[in-house]
Amino acid sequence: MLGKERPVPLQLINTQRPDKVDTSYSWLAMYFLLNLTLTIYNKAILSTFHFSFPWTLTGIHTLCSGVGALAMAHLGYFTPAQLGERENMVMLMFSFLYTLNIAISNVSLNVVSVAFHQVVRAMTPVFTIAISIVFLSKRYTFMTYLSLLPLLLGVYMATVGDYSYTPIGFFLTVLGTVLAATKTVVTNRIQIGRLQLHPLDLLLRMSPLAFVQTVIFSWMKGELDEVVSFCKTDMSLKLVLALLVNGIIAFFLNYVSFTANKKTSALTMTVAANVKQVLSIVVAVTVFNTTIGFLNGLGIVMTLIGGACYSYVDLYEKNQRMRPMTPAMPLPSPPGTASEKEELLNVRIVS
Repeated sequence: MLGKERPVPLQLINTQRPDKVDTSYSWLAMYFLLNLTLTIYNKAILSTFHFSFPWTLTGIHTLCSGVGALAMAHLGYFTPAQLGERENMVMLMFSFLYTLNIAISNVSLNVVSVAFHQVVRAMTPVFTIAISIVFLSKRYTFMTYLSLLPLLLGVYMATVGDYSYTPIGFFLTVLGTVLAATKTVVTNRIQIGRLQLHPLDLLLRMSPLAFVQTVIFSWMKGELDEVVSFCKTDMSLKLVLALLVNGIIAFFLNYVSFTANKKTSALTMTVAANVKQVLSIVVAVTVFNTTIGFLNGLGIVMTLIGGACYSYVDLYEKNQRMRPMTPAMPLPSPPGTASEKEELLNVRIVS
């Protein structure tokens, strides 16, 4: 006669704890650190070597990002996916979106004041929400909307200044902001949607295309000829090494940015960009002795508080979504001996 099977204790959840380094907030922290580092480094190159060629600098960033991603593939950190003609066309359009976003931003800066440009760009989270609702049918809670208010108001106060613009400048600045929001949303969808590309794989495919496009834009603007003249008279080994280090930092920043976007969301990345914007002002004050007013300082504090509020709401809502479902009514106990019933009640939670 066969004995009764021993009952198995009920396990409510059985997942491994994530690596503390490989968390969304760890990647966001690295994003802030590398972004501010690159900002300081760019200013140092401009002031030390007078290398004021934005398109060329962007080209160096994309070239180093492509070479870095290719090296990581050869080292076995990821395996490039096999894409069809349609997916490769998506990569081409994404690289063009990346380059066009930079182009529109640079052009708009020439016809509006820096303060106006920063304030409009601070509205990127609003456009991100609108794009996500219209095209991706996403929904956000009232608390998410509420947490964005101090953030947007803080950026406005931190960048208060001469808000001068022309009609075409206003249009280009808003267009650049919409493109920035679209790029962030598309970056997220490429990595978590149907393609599900590794961040380095995305960087490998996007960077060479963006490099060619930046060279074309540089030639159209006349910057390429200026760079050739500069290299003939002022190029030095120190500047070459400085530009190489600058490109390496840009590679790691792009990788970290794509990974943080994948692990968080498009909205979180645009909020992080706003916080980074005011942190850049803090860096300018501490490193470059830039003078700001009381309202600017208050705006910086409010932006940081707004970023903290959004982070708290985002974390709380994620925890609510991940909370395991519990049955409304207890399950009936099967017949058996008293010891078996006690064992059935031995419910343990596996962390």
